[in-house]
Amino acid sequence: MSAEYSGTGPPPGAGGLATSRYWAEANAARWAAAVNAEQRAPLVLCDCDPFKLCYTWSLWRIGHTAAGEWRAARDASRRMFAANRLGVADLILVSIPDQDVLAARRHADKTRTRRNFDLHRRLAEPIREWYQAVSELDAAAERVRWLHPPNGTDELARVGSRAHRSGTDLFDRLIALLPSR
Repeated sequence: MSAEYSGTGPPPGAGGLATSRYWAEANAARWAAAVNAEQRAPLVLCDCDPFKLCYTWSLWRIGHTAAGEWRAARDASRRMFAANRLGVADLILVSIPDQDVLAARRHADKTRTRRNFDLHRRLAEPIREWYQAVSELDAAAERVRWLHPPNGTDELARVGSRAHRSGTDLFDRLIALLPSR
């Protein structure tokens, strides 16, 4: 089951607030698709984290996005959590290759321009920080895994659901766990 974004993006010239609302809605739609799929399957895999606020936070963390844009995105996502329209996945698999591996992949793949390669390479550490904070929300359950399972996905279904996947309490706890800039 794929709950990946397939829209057109925010309208051209949309300001920070409109863009933040747009992406919060797109993320909520991804979340709804994943939650809906859970009714039909014991394990639902998404190609990316439906929450996705980590991207804007990471851009802000490295100084590529203004603080106002980060706050607008954070607040739009918090409203989605308050309405239970967005949440934290039960299990997240994270792979952050080292810089040499990324460079080798870039060099080997002539089919993509990777015009934002240098920017995205700089996001590795903030993304690691983000998912370390997510991991601390429920550390005993090991809900963030840094290596893909060597024997396939069967073992992943045994992790079970988070007691609380949404709501402002969870959202606020996550934000409080993040390092400040």
